[in-house]
Amino acid sequence: MSWSQTALNNSRRALGAANFHPLRALKRFLPRHLFYRSLIIVVAPILLLQIVIALVFFDRNYRITTATLTRGVANEIGYMVTLETGAPQGAARDATRRNAAASFGLNAAFRPGVRLERTVSQPADVLDRQLLYILATKIPEEASFNTGRNADVVEVQVQLPDGVLVFQVPRGRLQAADARVFVLWMLGSSALLIGIALWFLRNQVKPIERLALVAESFGKGRNLPDFKPSGAAEVRRAAQAFIEMRERIERHVRQRTNMLSGVSHDLRTPLTRMRLQLAMMPRDADHDAMSSDVDEMERMVNEYLEFARGEGGEAPVETELRSLVEEAVSDSARAKKRGAERITVTAADSAVIAIKRNALKRCLINLIDNALRYGKRVEVALRQTPRGAEISVDDDGHGIAEERREEAFRPFTRLDQGRNLQAGGVGLGLAIARDIARAHGGDVILERSPLGGLKAIVRLPG
Repeated sequence: MSWSQTALNNSRRALGAANFHPLRALKRFLPRHLFYRSLIIVVAPILLLQIVIALVFFDRNYRITTATLTRGVANEIGYMVTLETGAPQGAARDATRRNAAASFGLNAAFRPGVRLERTVSQPADVLDRQLLYILATKIPEEASFNTGRNADVVEVQVQLPDGVLVFQVPRGRLQAADARVFVLWMLGSSALLIGIALWFLRNQVKPIERLALVAESFGKGRNLPDFKPSGAAEVRRAAQAFIEMRERIERHVRQRTNMLSGVSHDLRTPLTRMRLQLAMMPRDADHDAMSSDVDEMERMVNEYLEFARGEGGEAPVETELRSLVEEAVSDSARAKKRGAERITVTAADSAVIAIKRNALKRCLINLIDNALRYGKRVEVALRQTPRGAEISVDDDGHGIAEERREEAFRPFTRLDQGRNLQAGGVGLGLAIARDIARAHGGDVILERSPLGGLKAIVRLPG
């Protein structure tokens, strides 16, 4: 294998190891929004087309047209120079000059005994370059020109043996129409086309943005009943699919809630009979044990129903979170019994968010009860974030190992080691809390608390 082939293989292996792809690198510089990406798709070809047209016009057509016109004027000037050098000074020569100039549409004057001045313009544009080249090739006599002295005419001077022949050539005879007019027409048409594209794209993207807003609101538990599919056929189909999916989800939640409500009602009936029978029985050790079992069964039934109901049919309302946090602390069952003095509430920020008030209150009560169960000190804090609000519940208990924190959110899960979050319960407290938070578009996460125990954070979007 040759050295070049070996180097090529090494390069390929290096590129494969780096997992480099030019298109993937280009994506970093592309806008993230659909409207701006669509705008690039429309505007980029227009701009490229205008650039190509401009380059072709200026570098080819404009240059060729200017060269052709300049060559024709140079031939006329050369012919008049021949007439001047072939006749002596006098009235006949002046008459011949006037007649020739009138025929060619030029303004010519003779300055006897004058030597040619060096007034050649710098070749700054196409006209200067063409004049410099064509006058040098078409007219053997020494010649000079100036394109910058007058905007309407170009002055050309030719040195004759007995003086200088001066020509005033109209600029329109030497070059095409002003290129700035062409540029203005090109920019104006481009601006008009881009404006139409902007209007059209905005109308096409708006239904997609509205669909995204409705989907996001549904994820936060805020339905928009007036939403109707609109836009292109594909967008309408996606919107209709979303509406049908939303109806299926809502129907499933209602069916689950109704089923659990029925089961709960059916179970409460025998529990009530058992409680009445216990009330008529004499009090002894067996009576107390059975009464405790009935209480436990009733509490478990209530927790099952609460988990199944989730957020229920409650509508979101604008709520001041500080008052809700304080209310949840005061309504916490464990706080009422023996924990109110162990709770510190910090709510420096006053956030107002559209939430399902009773559902979120139940979420906070579950977290506060859990912290009071395993900690001697509890801190509840509320703070506003750029994306919404955060409510944290800290305790100084034993905490949960990091690798087992997600496991604690599983329904009916009991942790066998370390901190048993579900002691005295059925393993639904954290599951209910996270279910409620996610129904609002947020989440509940667990971290290590600065107090040494567990930190539960409820994140709510704005």
